Amino acid sequence: MSTDIKKEEGFDGQKAIVLPRPILIKNCVPNPLLSGIYITDIGFYPKAKFHYRERDHGIDQYILIYCTDGKGEVKIEGLSYTLNSGNFIVIPAEKSHSYASDRNNPWTIYWAHFKGHLVKSLIGLLVKRQKGYKGSVQFNESRIKLFDDIYLNLESGYSRDNLYYVNMSFSHFLSSFIFDEKFNYSSKKSSVNPIDISIEFMQKNLHTTFTLNAIAKSANLSPSHFSALFKEQTGFAPIKYFNHIKIQKACQYLQFTELRIKEIAATLGIDDQYYFSRMFSKIMGVSPQDYKLRRETLRENKSL
Repeated sequence: MSTDIKKEEGFDGQKAIVLPRPILIKNCVPNPLLSGIYITDIGFYPKAKFHYRERDHGIDQYILIYCTDGKGEVKIEGLSYTLNSGNFIVIPAEKSHSYASDRNNPWTIYWAHFKGHLVKSLIGLLVKRQKGYKGSVQFNESRIKLFDDIYLNLESGYSRDNLYYVNMSFSHFLSSFIFDEKFNYSSKKSSVNPIDISIEFMQKNLHTTFTLNAIAKSANLSPSHFSALFKEQTGFAPIKYFNHIKIQKACQYLQFTELRIKEIAATLGIDDQYYFSRMFSKIMGVSPQDYKLRRETLRENKSL
């Protein structure tokens, strides 16, 4: 059996770019800003009937396949994964694999091959969050526009600036699969994630001091379940996280207002300014007074 069996009869509207390997070797591999993650091939196959590829020994690139319509099957080292609309999969480098579009309901896919010294860690994060190579994302027009932007810029050539832009953008594109709930966050009118709801509740009530029970109630969860879930998703206990965003707001007050330390503490629901100063110093590594002084000095130096 061949190690690289391919059948592509051509699909109406298909597009693909294979970056010249000498371009990658010269401009990406030795460049510290590009060598972490860079595209080697990229394309879009609509209604790709008879699309099939088999590689017994894998390749030295990772492959992302994102299905937006139809159906297909991917096999990685003998394990089968069915991809429907909204599913994506990452095929690791150097692993035997095959993939095929369903003949009765052929898939429409966006795909890319990529490599770099940061890719293994990045995909490890994706696999950890998705609990496997396959995942699902909500359809988001911004994700498609980002892909098209990458593709169109590559079509215009392989200048150094183009390679910088498309590969930095591609990192963002990949992150949209790892953090689907965060991608294009500003356009999402509401969130069904209880942790996001609780954080929004905190942000709207920075002037208040809450107990764990009160914050958990905002997410309609028991305190114990909420606390465990919150720490799993953010890495912090809820109250500690609440204090962090209070201090984040305090930094803004120190930088952009003439409020005194005592006034800032009161605005954030903290009656004891000395307790506030200790909390600020622990989180920021400097006292509020020193933070304000440093920011003022920085602004003065920039104006010179």
